[in-house]
Amino acid sequence: MIAQLENKEIKQVYKTSIIQQTAYWSEVKKLQGLHTKAFNFKTKHADLYTDSKSSAYFIGDILIVIQPIDREHSIAYVPYGPEVEPSEENQGHFLEQLSESLRTFLPSKCIMIRYDLPWQSLWAKDESCYDLHGNWLGVPEKNIQEIRLNYSTVHWRLRKANTDILPSNTMFMDLRREKDKLLGGMKPKTRYNINLSKRKGVHVRSLGIESLEIWYDLYRQTAARNNFFLHDIHYFRVVLSARANDTSSPADVYLLVAEIDDKPLAAMFLVISANRGTYLYGASASENRNYMATYALQWRAMEIAKELGCTEYDLFGTAPNPDPSHPMYGLYRFKKGFGGEMYHRMGCWDYPLDMEKYSYYTSMEFKNQRYHLS
Repeated sequence: MIAQLENKEIKQVYKTSIIQQTAYWSEVKKLQGLHTKAFNFKTKHADLYTDSKSSAYFIGDILIVIQPIDREHSIAYVPYGPEVEPSEENQGHFLEQLSESLRTFLPSKCIMIRYDLPWQSLWAKDESCYDLHGNWLGVPEKNIQEIRLNYSTVHWRLRKANTDILPSNTMFMDLRREKDKLLGGMKPKTRYNINLSKRKGVHVRSLGIESLEIWYDLYRQTAARNNFFLHDIHYFRVVLSARANDTSSPADVYLLVAEIDDKPLAAMFLVISANRGTYLYGASASENRNYMATYALQWRAMEIAKELGCTEYDLFGTAPNPDPSHPMYGLYRFKKGFGGEMYHRMGCWDYPLDMEKYSYYTSMEFKNQRYHLS
């Protein structure tokens, strides 16, 4: 199925709306001390899509982050890749063939390939996975998922990972619509809050890397309020300073801050890649929340993305449904108010290269639930 696989220069990674598959993201990972590899692959259209009779070849590429887990062993992590999405019946076979082709190009003690698949969940169009109100109920048990994806494989090796790394549930805004139509598609309360923040004098501006401390102070407050892991400021300095302008797949990063009378109220990272704007990280102050600065911030980010020619905006990460017990329920309510379309991704899938070491690693990972990278 994979007719040809070859190394390629990171600089020549194809332009894509998926930030994590760009040369820019490779630069971010390099500055974080990780190694990346890129490959071209070639396969027939008919092997990808069941309704295609074409004998022509599709040429795609894939960016892989080599994540060390000890002095000898590593994991090949594919963030939101591969981008090409085969027909459902061909997905398992495609991943198996791609994995076997990659095997000889990866470090000798690489124990697995972990695909953080950007593809739509195989259950996203299954009516039985929704309640009477159209809310997503989630996917079946792990073994049922594995049976379905492995159905077309030879070795039956694809495994659903214990945890997803990048968000598997998100909402997309269609920026092809006029601004008044975008606003009209929002929930009344969201629209009201956007206008309220404007009336109260909230202003959004773009800041440079010299203002990173402003972001980090807001981020620190958000982490304390929501009890999540606090990244070092260097993590964000890298994301803001990485450049890949001499490549085929650059990205532009904006640090947007909503403020009143020069007092920062909320901030976010907006990343523009190809035709997509992505809300990558966000933070807000614990005080003055009645100014609704986060609403002003999101709306301005959408305006900027639209002005820069983007056709879609990724709100990047939410609860899968309106379940009040979900830790991301608050984010769901906030983001749902903007009227975007829910999208459920496949999440992380593993292809073990060393079954014995893979089994040991995943049992430890399951116990610790600590291994995360982005």
